[in-house]
Amino acid sequence: MKNLYKPKVLAVVGPTASGKTSLSVEIAKRFGGEIISADSMQIYKGMDIATAKVTEEEKQGIKHYLVDFLPVTESFSVAAFVELAQKAIDEITKNNKLAVIAGGTGLYVDNLLNGTKFCDGETDLEIRASLQNELEEKGLDYLLSELEKVDRESFHRLSIERNPKRIIRALEIYRTTGVTMSEQNKLSMPEEKPYDYIKIGLDFKDRANLYQRINLRVDLMLEAGLLEEAKAFFEQNAGNTAVQAIGYKELEPYFKEEAALDSCVESLKRATRRYAKRQLTWFRRDVSTKWFYVDEYESSALLFKAVEAFLISEGFDLV
Repeated sequence: MKNLYKPKVLAVVGPTASGKTSLSVEIAKRFGGEIISADSMQIYKGMDIATAKVTEEEKQGIKHYLVDFLPVTESFSVAAFVELAQKAIDEITKNNKLAVIAGGTGLYVDNLLNGTKFCDGETDLEIRASLQNELEEKGLDYLLSELEKVDRESFHRLSIERNPKRIIRALEIYRTTGVTMSEQNKLSMPEEKPYDYIKIGLDFKDRANLYQRINLRVDLMLEAGLLEEAKAFFEQNAGNTAVQAIGYKELEPYFKEEAALDSCVESLKRATRRYAKRQLTWFRRDVSTKWFYVDEYESSALLFKAVEAFLISEGFDLV
């Protein structure tokens, strides 16, 4: 017998610098919610400025989950996120509050809302090491071309992300088991999704307006001490995956005296704009998302009023 009761969940998604944090807080205040962050970098301690981590002031008293809790020396996966986020939703729902998912890591959001069931799967350390060598010697595009030969579905998805770790994992699964990651993913999908959810997306009619906000955010990060944070981070965490976060790796040539600061800052802005474009490409695949265009509203207050009216029309009640 199917479970007729599903927890109601609201997701706020969109590219970096689109205003997800402030909108999700306003929603939580109006509709009695608590927020679960879906950001693959904001989980790490110490990476505050580079990840635009929500501050205590920005939280406005709203409880946030899965922010600033993991040392950068520890690895984290989508499976770990789904497990922790599910527990958070259970806790929020038990307290008769609305679970609000807010973040730009589409892989996290989609697997959580779809109720993907993860298994450890087959691991072959020799194959993984071999793939890592191929990455270092031949580059990411070569691995993608290898993936395209055996698993076109995963290729199309992962060529958007361009996440080396996941591309290696997809090839490792196939070379180890003879079964593609796409086939495994289909087997992991439950018959019924676990949540009654609505997904709200933030975008811009004129992409130049988003890019302008991204450029301004980078400037403000620098004023807030990004250089000092990045330098300290490199000194303490050389070799960790988190060092590759946007906001750190682009500044490394400056610290090594291989490039001027202006050049590195422009590289950071360009990398962030490209990341935002990839985020939008990912989120646009879900046709059920209700999109709001930030630059159609004269203020964030007017944007929220439009979102508020939509949610009420969808059965959400004000506190």
